Amino acid sequence: MNKSQRIKKNKEFQTVFKKGKSFANRQFIVYVLKSDQPEFRIGLSVSKKVGNAVTRNRIKRYIRQIFLELGQDLLPNADYVIIARQQAANLDFHESKKSLEHVLKIARALPKK
Repeated sequence: MNKSQRIKKNKEFQTVFKKGKSFANRQFIVYVLKSDQPEFRIGLSVSKKVGNAVTRNRIKRYIRQIFLELGQDLLPNADYVIIARQQAANLDFHESKKSLEHVLKIARALPKK
């Protein structure tokens, strides 16, 4: 995932929070904001309440890999902010992928199969 596909600035996060729509399940909260960019961008937020640095970084790696695998199926012109909840720390990669796909289908960012 290249740098042009990441949301890093606080102002960009706040824009997605204020103008975007949120969808959630027990493990993840996803904010989606349609934009006019040619490719999607993602921003990740994992609180210190979720676990230590190793756990938080593992969750972020999982989310990035999931977005790489789902990249061609996602809406291309949207910004996504993913917030991991505490239950996400107990999931392995495949469970995380299933959970995140579920939330993205609710958000209508992924087509239903």
